[in-house]
Amino acid sequence: MGKQMTEMLKGTLEGIVLAILAGAPAYGYEITTQLREQGFSDIAEGTVYALLVRMERNGLVEVEKVPSEKGPPRKVYSLNTKGQVYLEEFWRTWSFLAERLGKLQQGGK
Repeated sequence: MGKQMTEMLKGTLEGIVLAILAGAPAYGYEITTQLREQGFSDIAEGTVYALLVRMERNGLVEVEKVPSEKGPPRKVYSLNTKGQVYLEEFWRTWSFLAERLGKLQQGGK
C-alpha cells in the first residue's frame, strides 16, 4: 500500500469500522476479516485493535465480553447511540468530499 493510501485510510478507518459494526456486533478478528473481504488487505490486526480501544475510550462503542471456545473471553464491539451519530456525520462528510473530489476530477465542472 502506498503512503498516500495509508494516510487517507488513517483518516477514514474509524468510520469504516463503525460502518461494519452498524451491520452487526463483532470482535476484533471478525472486523479485520471483514475489512480484508472489502479489499483493505494491508490493514494490520494491531491497527484495528488499537482503533477499537480508542473508540471504546471515546464512547463510540459498547463492549461485551463473551466466552470463547479457544482461550480468554472475546470483546464483542457494538455500535451505541454516540457511535451511530458519529457514523452519520462520517457519511455526510464523506458524501460532501466525494462530490467535490468528483467535480475536481472532472475538471472542476
